[in-house]
Amino acid sequence: MILKKLFSPRQISGNLAEDQALIHLQQKGLQLVTRNFRCKGGEIDLIMSEPHKAANLVFVEVRQRADQRHGGAAASVTTTKQRRLIIAAQFFLQRYREPPACRFDVIAIESEQINWIKNAFDAY
Repeated sequence: MILKKLFSPRQISGNLAEDQALIHLQQKGLQLVTRNFRCKGGEIDLIMSEPHKAANLVFVEVRQRADQRHGGAAASVTTTKQRRLIIAAQFFLQRYREPPACRFDVIAIESEQINWIKNAFDAY
């Protein structure tokens, strides 16, 4: 018997938002390095490369909200979430002898509107 993994509506919605974000970033010239990088410290939705730019790696958090009722998509990237993203990025960067320049971006999707926030926060 083969068991199929069932996805919740929230997981499906999140995957669709990541698909939208990926397409948007690729149209802007970024290239996918990996998607859904997971480690014991956290998860990064998209890791992109931006050839010929100052930041060679871009760690992207994708957030989607139906409306601004609870502060909106961008506001949902709290300092706790930022710390988890930084930890996951540090794990990812361990594979490099000399880590490349990098930055943290947020793709905030609200009512089908995509807002790309570059350098959304610093890695303290």
